[in-house]
Amino acid sequence: MESVRGVNVPMYTTLRRTTVVFTMTMEYFLAKQKHTPPIIGSVALIVFGAFVAGARDLSFDARGYAIVFVANITTAIYLATINRIGKSSGLNSFGLMWCNGLVCGPSVLLLTYIQGDLKRAMEFPYLYSPGFMTVLLFSCILAFLLNYTIFWNTILNSALTQSMCGNLKDFFTVGIGWVLFGGLPFDLLNVIGQGLGFLGSGLYAYCKIKGK
Repeated sequence: MESVRGVNVPMYTTLRRTTVVFTMTMEYFLAKQKHTPPIIGSVALIVFGAFVAGARDLSFDARGYAIVFVANITTAIYLATINRIGKSSGLNSFGLMWCNGLVCGPSVLLLTYIQGDLKRAMEFPYLYSPGFMTVLLFSCILAFLLNYTIFWNTILNSALTQSMCGNLKDFFTVGIGWVLFGGLPFDLLNVIGQGLGFLGSGLYAYCKIKGK
């Protein structure tokens, strides 16, 4: 969220898709996980498609770029750690989520206090409004389900598979957003890039199913 203040959305999506490369690297360093040439090829195709999609939006903001790449690196470490601890500790998805909450909760609370977000939240005029509380409840439920499926998929498959699923999601996000909300001008390069990313994700899934 912080990075989009200096990086436009197409370029943000482009840079975020490089997470798969960082994830593959972290899997090697943390778990000595090596991947076959077809898997590496599918990752390269996704990254190439991402840069094709964002080719017309190449703008440079040092701070925005830095935040995106920090997010990519921390996401890769996060997923690789979930996969490693999940398989070595014997904890299920709920157990890992509980430990994650205990570790990260105090840090997030302290950060929101320092930045003043906690105070602004408490002063929100509609904080106890039934409508707001209902929306907040459903938001929490969706956040829980999202995190549960991320933990479950990462433990069951791999950190790289979870990163690939994130890229596959972008294809549907862009498509559904374009149909429902419009306002996005047609760009052939963007369509080609999105298609290459989808093809790379499909190739990865095929290679995993076939055990290649």
